[in-house]
Amino acid sequence: MRLRALLRYFDIPISKRQWPMSKKVFYLALGAIFLTLSIPSEAQQPTKIPRIGFLIAAATSANAARNEAFRQGLRELGYVEEKNIIIESRSAEGKADRLPGLAAELVRLKVDIIVSGGPSTTRAAKEATSTIPIVMAQDPDPVGSGFVASLARPGGNITGLATLTPELSGKRLELLKEIVPRLSRVAVLGTSTRPGNAQELREVELAAGAFKVQLQHLDVLDPKDIETAFRATSKERADALLVLGGPVLISHRTQVVELAVKGRLPATYDRPEFVEEGGLMTYSVSSTDLFRRAATYVDKILKGAKPSELPVEQPKKFEFIINLKAAKQIGLTIPPNVLARADKVIR
Repeated sequence: MRLRALLRYFDIPISKRQWPMSKKVFYLALGAIFLTLSIPSEAQQPTKIPRIGFLIAAATSANAARNEAFRQGLRELGYVEEKNIIIESRSAEGKADRLPGLAAELVRLKVDIIVSGGPSTTRAAKEATSTIPIVMAQDPDPVGSGFVASLARPGGNITGLATLTPELSGKRLELLKEIVPRLSRVAVLGTSTRPGNAQELREVELAAGAFKVQLQHLDVLDPKDIETAFRATSKERADALLVLGGPVLISHRTQVVELAVKGRLPATYDRPEFVEEGGLMTYSVSSTDLFRRAATYVDKILKGAKPSELPVEQPKKFEFIINLKAAKQIGLTIPPNVLARADKVIR
């Protein structure tokens, strides 16, 4: 539209006889014209809100605290859901065979980043994409699992946080030995197909050799394997139970805890949720702290950082929790020197 036509459209005098208008009024009117012209252009370029895929293997209820910790981490960095960030959450609900499909779904949604809740989900995300950045909220051994080239320089599209879980598995056996001095046989529940399980089991075996303890490894691949495993534990007269974890076990943690109490087995678990359900004790990395810190990786990547150049960080917080109610149920007395070292005691 030409200037003369615009002036006529806004009823601005254009003849010489009508030019007593002040310059101030003229420039105000001209500014209004340019503002009107600019509005459609800006409206055609809306700000893109980043979409984050959040993928977990266990049941949503089992990961509630971790999910909230991740969102809290985002809020601390200034992100508000549905306003300047969108989170697409997907859970396999303890069924590992669903993970590849869920990871593929997030890729089809063209999310900007995938946050994986554990090694099984990282594996599924890795197989689904080699270009979308993947942030591991936790992984026991990202180098051993083949997710990164090294902790200092990941080298691909994956980075995040490691848990040191294999090393902690040996420590859990040591604590069992302290509370059950005559410990000679321990049943170990784990899931062989879970990345990191083999490394954890090796650490337990090393500790078992040092303490002269025999191990009974029981593979839990499906919920129906839980009762079978406990029957085998009873048959072999195990003195205690060590749970390595995995999506099936955490999703059915109530059943695991109840069967341990029923069998009067002192048990140590890989995460606090078991103890909150009535389990005896846990010595573990603070997973809520790791998930909160995962938000910092999301922030850095959205601001232009490359996953290949973001070092994998290690845990900063650990939790030793003892449930005295559970100890009383199985007739066990926790030694005072062990109790004094606990970060939290449930009475």
